[in-house]
Formats: sequence, structure tokens, C-alpha cells
Amino acid sequence: MSDLLRHLLLGEAGGALSYEEARALAAQDDVSVRRILAGRPDLPPEVLYFLARDPDTDVRRIIAGNANTPLKASIVLTEDGDTEVRLTLVERIARLAPGLTADERDQVRRDAHTVLARLARDEIPRVRALLSEHLKDCPSVLPDVINRLARDAELAVAAPVLTFSPVLTDDDLLDIIRRQPGSGALSAIARRPAGLRESVTDALAASDDITAIADMLANQGAQIREETLDRLIDRAGTLPDWHEPLVRRPRLPLGAAQRLAMFVSDTLVQALMLRRDLSPGEGMAVANNVRERLARAGGDGDGDVLNFSPGWYETLRLRHARVAEESAQGIPLEARLLMAMTAGKRTECIAVLAGMAGVSPAAVAAAVKVASPKGLAAMAWKAGLSADIGARLQHWLAGIPPEDVLAPDPATGDYALSTAEMAWQVEMFCEAEARGPS
Repeated sequence: MSDLLRHLLLGEAGGALSYEEARALAAQDDVSVRRILAGRPDLPPEVLYFLARDPDTDVRRIIAGNANTPLKASIVLTEDGDTEVRLTLVERIARLAPGLTADERDQVRRDAHTVLARLARDEIPRVRALLSEHLKDCPSVLPDVINRLARDAELAVAAPVLTFSPVLTDDDLLDIIRRQPGSGALSAIARRPAGLRESVTDALAASDDITAIADMLANQGAQIREETLDRLIDRAGTLPDWHEPLVRRPRLPLGAAQRLAMFVSDTLVQALMLRRDLSPGEGMAVANNVRERLARAGGDGDGDVLNFSPGWYETLRLRHARVAEESAQGIPLEARLLMAMTAGKRTECIAVLAGMAGVSPAAVAAAVKVASPKGLAAMAWKAGLSADIGARLQHWLAGIPPEDVLAPDPATGDYALSTAEMAWQVEMFCEAEARGPS
């Protein structure tokens, strides 16, 4: 074995190769020698450039992945006939992108931009898709490269930058939306986690792309005008994919919850009634709209009258016993409570509230009968319910006027009464009904 080959095989332990040694090894007929050489980190740029044109694919692939390969050689490799060589080049050049200077006069940046621009035009979608995935979060790539990728006909190429790239401006997004790209591109825009401004959401809403609009509604960072949201709610009755994202929007226009309650599922009605941004009055309006819906469908939402007669108390007792059995079986009672409120079943609501609070149903009935804001707030607290639901129960269950409802503390959202006072209220109604209802 010659001293030159021995030096090569020793790797870094044998010290750096001289320029002459590297040139001599690069000219070797033995391809295994050139492959070993191509992976050396200490080769002169001229030798790396020379090897970028090597007839052996593996040599060129190794050069494409060599961190010291000059950008001039990378430009050559963008035209390589082997896809794996270009994929390897994408992996390496994309790692350089975040550190590029913004100075257009910088030769390194210009050469890097040339490499990225050529890869963005690669004939193989897999190469372009890999480039897009690597550049999707990078803020320093020139806009023309990102815009080319964003407008690619292949969704696998366009989607990563459409969803994540900070380089795309609102004008870019609006232009892409106007051009009506293929299926999936608008959804990629709609899912941008950095949020969407109203001009973009207006354009998406006008696109008539049902899936993209659902994705936009589900995007909590999307800014949507009230007028736009109102128009979407008008159309949503026959579009079930829009129901849940509409119900869970961070803000709903006035009256939107009532309109949604007329057609969304029972589960989503519960979610509507749990929204903290609804006042007690609005929450009850939701329940009224659901009762109207049930009545149209032949339901008995308005048939539950609290007459506090002996027969009514017996019905309450039996329902409470059933609630206790369901609770023992692990059935969640809060959902039962909300469903009872939605359906207008006040007797059922009293039975469930008593079961959740662990008190006699007669005690809850007593608080309802005397329309005690403090008593009902205390029962809701004892049941583990939020102060907002406690306020809704006061108005709907006992008919307490809105102005007399014991509302949540505006600063904290918690119950306005102290824990000690609520505990005393529960104890008082329990003791008053210990002898049975009067």
C-alpha cells in the first residue's frame, strides 16, 4: 500500500491532506478511494468541486452531503441526474438557510439562493417536498423561493410553507386564494398556527371550499369578522363539519349561540351552555331555542311543571334514586344536568343537582320553591358546578329575575359568596327539609 493511500485510510488521525495529495487521490481509478476521499472534512474547495462531477453516483452523493462542499459545487449538484444526490443536497443546503445573511450583496447568500431556487424547480416532486419541509419555518429564505413552493401544483410541496412559512405575506396568501389552487391548499392556509388576519379569512370564507372553511373556523388564531361569522352560521345548518368549530370559536357574535342551538347536536348544545362568555340570560336563551326545536319535533320540553304536590315529590324521589344508581355506575352527571336544562326538564334537573351535591332532592326543591339566589348558588357550588352555571340555574330553574341573580364575581369568575356562607346555605336547606317537604 502506498504512503498516499495509507494517509487517506488513517483519516483525521493521519493529519490533513495536502492539496497535491488530495488532487492525486481524486484522480484515482479506484472508486472506493474516491468515495473515502469525498467524505473527508479537510479537502480543498477545488477538489470538492472536482469530485462534484465524478462519474460515480455514490461519490457525488457523499460530496452533496459534505458540510464543506462549496456552494459553487452545490450549484453543479442541483443538475445532477440522480435523485438521491439531489435529496442529499437538499438536506445539507437547508441546514445553511437559517444562518444566511439578509445582505443581497453577499456572494454566499446569492449562491445559496441559486441552489435553493434550482431545487425549488426540481422535476421530482419528492425533492421539492423535502425542500419545502425543511424551509417551512425559516424566515431568511428569499420570498421568490417560498412563493414558488407555495404555488406548487403538488400539495405535498405547497402545504408545509402555506401552513407555516413566516415569509408569506397576507398579499401572497390572498393571491394564492384568488387563483383557486387545487384541493387542500386552502386548508393548508386556513390552518396557519400564527393566525390569519380578517382580509385572509374573508377570502377563505368566500372561496366556498367547505373543508378549508371548517379548518379556518377551528383555527383559534384566525380573526373572523362578525359579519363573516354570521354568514357562515346562516349556511352551517346543512354542513355538520362546521358545527363543532363554530361552537368552539373563542368569540361568538350576539345571538350566534342561540342560532347554533337550533341545529347542532345535543353534545354541542352542552358545549354552548358551558361557554363562559355567555351571560345567564344568553344561556337561558340557548335553552329556550332548544326547547323550541324539541317542541317542533314533538318533544315535551315545556311539559315539566313544578307543582310541589305530594305526587310531584314522589316523582322527584324516584328520579333521584335513578340518578344515584347512574352515579354509582360512573355515568357523568354534569352532562345529564345540562341535557335536562336543554330539554326544559326541571324536575330531572333538581334530581340530578341533588345527586351531584349529595343532598336530599327535597332540599334543592326547597331552594327552588322559595326562589333563593343564595340557596341555589350554594347548591350549584356543592355540586361542583361553575359559578356561571349556578347563575343560569337561578334564573331558569327558579325563575329568579336576571337583576336578582347572584352572578359570578366579575374579577375572578368565582362564586360571589364565601365558602362558609355557601356551606351554611346548604346546611340550612337540608335541615329545613329533614322532616320532608311541606
